[in-house]
This record gives sequence, structure tokens and C-alpha cells, in this order.
Amino acid sequence: MAIYHCSIKIISRGKGKSAVAAAAYRAGEKILNQYDGIEHDYTRKGGVVHAEILLPDNAPAEYADRAVLWNAVEKIEKAKNSQLAREIEIALPVELTFLQNKSLVRDYVKKHFVEQGMCADVCIHDKNDGNPHAHIMLTMRPFNEDKAWGGKQKKEYILDRNGEKIYDKKKRSYKCKSVPSTNWNEQTRAEEWRAAWAETANKYLAHLNHTERIDHRSYERQGIEQIPTVHLGVAAFQMEKRGIATERGNLNREIEVTNQRLRQLKARIVKLQNWLKEEAENTAPPTLADVIQGILSRREQQGGSGYYQSIGNLKDAAKMLNFLQENQIMDMAGLEEKVKDMYGRQFDIRDELKPVERRLKVLDEHIKQSDIYRKYKGNKARNESEDILFAAAKKYITDHLNGHGKIPYNTWKSERTKLAAERNRLNGEYVSLKDEVKEVEQIRKSVDTIMREENRRTRPKRAHDMEL
Repeated sequence: MAIYHCSIKIISRGKGKSAVAAAAYRAGEKILNQYDGIEHDYTRKGGVVHAEILLPDNAPAEYADRAVLWNAVEKIEKAKNSQLAREIEIALPVELTFLQNKSLVRDYVKKHFVEQGMCADVCIHDKNDGNPHAHIMLTMRPFNEDKAWGGKQKKEYILDRNGEKIYDKKKRSYKCKSVPSTNWNEQTRAEEWRAAWAETANKYLAHLNHTERIDHRSYERQGIEQIPTVHLGVAAFQMEKRGIATERGNLNREIEVTNQRLRQLKARIVKLQNWLKEEAENTAPPTLADVIQGILSRREQQGGSGYYQSIGNLKDAAKMLNFLQENQIMDMAGLEEKVKDMYGRQFDIRDELKPVERRLKVLDEHIKQSDIYRKYKGNKARNESEDILFAAAKKYITDHLNGHGKIPYNTWKSERTKLAAERNRLNGEYVSLKDEVKEVEQIRKSVDTIMREENRRTRPKRAHDMEL
């Protein structure tokens, strides 16, 4: 079924990235980076089913060539920490054909990026593994009217109350500030682009008579009480597909069990709340404690025979009374409050689970990259693929050591063990809460039975029921 995935990131020279290398990899081509003289050859890469460049009206026509475009970007960006490109990765609906998905991506890119003045390098990947997706690389710098690169920022004079420029005696110049020449980097843009992808994809799905829909909002913003699963990644996805369990796969399965319990619990609580609402609307309903205590008293007076024999030996009634007394519930409002407390605890547990799951996800990535680093560190016979894995792991670890020289592998492992235990404890509370909901539900059924019998006993008989 269609899933929502739309990630946005910056390809920056300051992080050791290259726009030429990124473009060559995503298109499966060989391109020479004229900035540093490195040739990037990814012609053996599989799964690239489509690649094209879409240009705005004021871009040079020669930029339709991938090598020309991204080498021009590398040349115009002089700083060692320059932002070279923005990349948007989107998951394509599996319900659509290749041609339909290509048209969908084109419409989305043209309207929201190309028409705004960006060059877009679009590559669609599909290995027939159920994960078709598109990489969209976008230029960060606008064009001038003469089709030359424009500036990312422009200077604007700071004015006083009278609209006059303010002179800075120390710097011997007028005060000014840098203002972005476009709104492409504003924080709100990312949310707009993510929402636009969901809207565009849903229009296609609806037009082609598919019932599936995607939503860019998180579960919490959608009002769905559910814990999101973690992204498997290519390697873990392939292993799981072959029947090999992975840590992320196991984590997702645990999350699914918790979500199932959440759904069951919420359904029962909603059912209880609806019943309580109906009972509260009845005219002058008797309190629960009064009904049960009255039944127990009459049963004792009748010596276990007659009408109340239909309620059995009243063990259920005694159990209800004990429950109400132990929880200090003396009326329908008290029972409703009890349900609200249970419902509130449900959300408390959910909120406690969220940071635990997030931290477990981070620790899993720390441990995974550490394992890769330790595996290939002393291996001088590494192949190209292993070199890439080793370099990526080394950079990841360096970025996350926070100044510490030694990898705190055992500390991460120990923290993960503790957090896993905490997650299990919270899941245990779900089970306990589930049992308590069952008990309240049984009380509700028993009270229903008692009140129906009471109504039947006290209701006046109809004429044809009376003895003549």
C-alpha cells in the first residue's frame, strides 16, 4: 500500500559532500568533478529507471546536461562550507505504474520547485522490491535575468526612524544586513513541500480510482494514538525480505504489538464511555452502590429463593460491590471518573514510551556504525564497497563522540539494555491496564443485567398477562 516518506536534506561541502558525486550516484552515471579532479563512476549501479533534468525559464539551456549543471554549481560556490544542493527523497505509491509515477513526480517538481526558479535533477529508483522512490536534487542559488547565477543573499541598509541610512563611525560605512534573495530556506517551506507531496500524490490516487491515501502529518498530529515504526533502511529491508531478523525489524514488531494493545484498549474505553453516557442520560438513574447493596439485602431476606435466584449466587454482585468500595466509586459519575483515569494513564504511558523509543533508535544506529567501524578498521584488504561503509561509519562515530577519543561502545550497550527493560516495563503496564479494563467491562455487563431485571420486576403487567 502507499506509504508517506518525504525527507529533505542539504548536500554541503562543509560535511565532505559533493554535488557532482551525489548526482552521479543517483543517476548511475560517470561524471568528473572539475572542482577537485575526482571522477565519480556509478555506471554499475542498478535500479535507476529514469533520470532527467528540469530547468526554469531563466536557466542556461546547457544545464540540461547533468555534468555541466553540477560542475557549474561546484564552481560558483567558493566557500569550503558551501551548501551545494537540496535533496528531497520521496516514496512513490506502489499502486501506480511507472509512467503514472513519472508523471506524478514531474507535476510535483515543476509546480513547487522549477516554477520557483530552481533547477531540478530527478532520478527514479525501482529494484522491483516494493520500494519505488525518487531523488530530487535542487539548486540553491537563483538566476539573474541574464541567465547568470544570482546571489544567495543581498545587502540591505539599516534605516533609522526617518528612513535614513545609519552611519557606523568605527567601520566607516553605513550599517547593513544580509537578506536572503529567496524564501527557499525558510522553515515553513519544508512543511509546505511535504504537505504538497501528499496532496499531489492523493490527487493522482483518487483520479486513478485508488482508495489508498497518504498523510504528511505525524500520528500525533493526525490524532492517531499509535507509536510510529522506525525506518528499516535498504540493508535491513533486504535481510528481512530474505527472512533474516534484524534489530530494527524486531523493534518494529515490538512496536506493532504495543500499537495493537493500544487499539484494543482504546476500543474498550470508548465502548465504556459510550455506555456511561447513555446511562447518565436516563431519568434519575439509581446509584451503583444503592442497586447492589439493595440486591444483597433483599437476597438475604429471601433466603436464596424466588426472583433474585436468576442472578445466581450473587458472587458477581459481591465482586462489584467490593470493586466499587475499594475504588471509592459510589455512583455512575465515579465509575466514569475511573474510566477517565485509565484513559489518562494510557496516554501517560504513550508519552513515556516515545522518548524511550527515540533513544533506542539512536543507540541502535550508534551500535550499528560502531560494529561496522570495528569490523573493517584493521582490514587492509577492504574492497571499494567496504571502504565506503568504513568511511561512513568512521565519520558518523567522529560526529557523535562529542570530543571523546574512545568509542563508548559498552556504555551504549548498557544504556540500550536499561532502556529495553524500561520499554518492557511500560508494556507490562499496558497489559495490567488491559486487565483492569476487562474487569470494569464485566462490572458494566453485570450492572446491565441487574438493572434490566429490576425494570422487568417493577414494570406494571399488561392486561393479557394478568390472571382472569
